[in-house]
Amino acid sequence: MGRLEGKVVVVTGANSGVGEETSKLLAKEGASLVICARRVEALEKAKQEILSLGGKVVAVPTDISKEEDVKKLFEVAIKTYGKVDVLVNNAGVLDSDLNSMGRYTDADYDKVININQKGTMMVTREAIKHMLVNKAGSIINIASVAGQYGCGGAVYVASKGAIIGLTKHVAMRYSGEEPYIRCNAICPGAIVTPMSKSLSQETMDMNMMQQMTRHADIMHCQPCLPQDVGNIILFLASDESRALTGQIIVSDFGADL
Repeated sequence: MGRLEGKVVVVTGANSGVGEETSKLLAKEGASLVICARRVEALEKAKQEILSLGGKVVAVPTDISKEEDVKKLFEVAIKTYGKVDVLVNNAGVLDSDLNSMGRYTDADYDKVININQKGTMMVTREAIKHMLVNKAGSIINIASVAGQYGCGGAVYVASKGAIIGLTKHVAMRYSGEEPYIRCNAICPGAIVTPMSKSLSQETMDMNMMQQMTRHADIMHCQPCLPQDVGNIILFLASDESRALTGQIIVSDFGADL
């Protein structure tokens, strides 16, 4: 029997990178999955790969910055499986060019905050409604070392710092015997995903990058892979981590020690 047998898991941003690899891992461990993302073709491809592994999955095209999409996501989850046990808040976007405080644009702010912060909060709010029915649940937020240490573009840092604060808030609100809804966050360091590869040195704020290298050993510590983060998510989704809530786990091979 898999470690997540009988659990229903919602994964946002599941069409590539951490979200896709995590979904495959959770499916192998017996979870019934509801995956979502904005890019429909890539989402369908991820769904077919999970099905080929023998997994149970439904895919719901979703823009988490739109409330109607978020509500539909959970309507499908409940209609299909009858409950929600675990939420993986993975969907997110980078700012354009690692822009520090003096260079960020209002357009970047609106895009990043609407998805990373507002979208994550709306998804969490909706998930909690259904977890309260079960009187239990596990929420796993993908934050970043950027939110923990300030090492990133100003807008991205602000959005991920907000996720860390949200994690602690939800954990405190629902700690106790019943309802016990756990909430933890993972802060990956440098991570190899299609999104991170999209940054270009030609337009990047290289002064910010140079400052980051002074404060973290990002040049010598190996980068995280999506599977590394997925393994931590699996642990937090399982009952093995039932005593953990409100924890901020940095996953960076020691680069920020």
